Amino acid sequence: MFAMVLTDIGQPLSLQELPDPQPGAGEVRLRVEACGVCRTDLHLVDGELPKTDLPMIPGHEIVGIVDALGEGVTALAVGDRVGVPWLGHTCGTCRYCRAGAENLCDTPQFTGYTRPGGFASRVVAAAAYCIPLGHDCDPVAVAPLLCAGLIGWRCLEKAGQADVLGLYGFGAAAHIIAQVAHWQGRRVFAFTRPGDGEGQAFARSLGVAWAGSSATPAPEELDAAIVFAPDGGLIPRALQAVRKGGRVVCGGIHMSDIPAFPYRLLWEERHVMSVANLTRADAKVFFAAVPLAGVVTTTTAYPLTRANEALFDLRHGRVLGAAVLTCANDLPA
Repeated sequence: MFAMVLTDIGQPLSLQELPDPQPGAGEVRLRVEACGVCRTDLHLVDGELPKTDLPMIPGHEIVGIVDALGEGVTALAVGDRVGVPWLGHTCGTCRYCRAGAENLCDTPQFTGYTRPGGFASRVVAAAAYCIPLGHDCDPVAVAPLLCAGLIGWRCLEKAGQADVLGLYGFGAAAHIIAQVAHWQGRRVFAFTRPGDGEGQAFARSLGVAWAGSSATPAPEELDAAIVFAPDGGLIPRALQAVRKGGRVVCGGIHMSDIPAFPYRLLWEERHVMSVANLTRADAKVFFAAVPLAGVVTTTTAYPLTRANEALFDLRHGRVLGAAVLTCANDLPA
């Protein structure tokens, strides 16, 4: 197999030829068709995630075809197309797992972080954590749904019954969840980087009621806001924009420090909360909603060997929607 491997924090990924991985008990091996490039992959490369063991193969928005089964796997078969999300395994026995909150498991495994990910031509995944996909789906279009979509969905659920919803940062997650929120009958306001006219036009094309700079006050009071951008400075702005009793939901795994702000922004029973990971139950409900909502992902595809270019473009805001790696024919023979 070939993989783009992180060997040193802050350094480019390197293309390596590695032995084909073999699935263990309860696992399957996939021939990777596509893998989304997520901001979490940038956090991994930059050393912003704790306890990163190197070398590591990033990538946790994987679509692939099962080509080998480990012992005891009966729910999947060779030839099945499945998705592999961020949550790669949980213990099933801690207080959180027992309570149905496996996203908070005490000893989880995460795809592309604590277990090898999908920036590769082959990957092994726990069968019970794979998401069955149809054979007629487009792997590149589906890949961003496996994290950007799922985390966006969980954020939307945590936002509650918000008729007027603000989205701060209009990247992969926001462009998906704006479509879902619009389908649900919510009015969506999109806040982008100052001067990002292209991003604001993109947001409007997806049905948002308003799009403008995150440095601009909201044109009207919000019921809730979701902050997808990893900028802690947006939290006070979002708090200022939401109504009494409103919520600000933080959707990222990493965020810069939140600056001090006056208590009056939090007063009147406003809430700030984070969203951590996802559950398999989230995936079941979200993937059922996707066709009903008519979600269409906007993607830019890159061959696997150009993973560093995809990360660079994502870092500098050059990607509309989502970047996706494909295991194309450019790999060495």
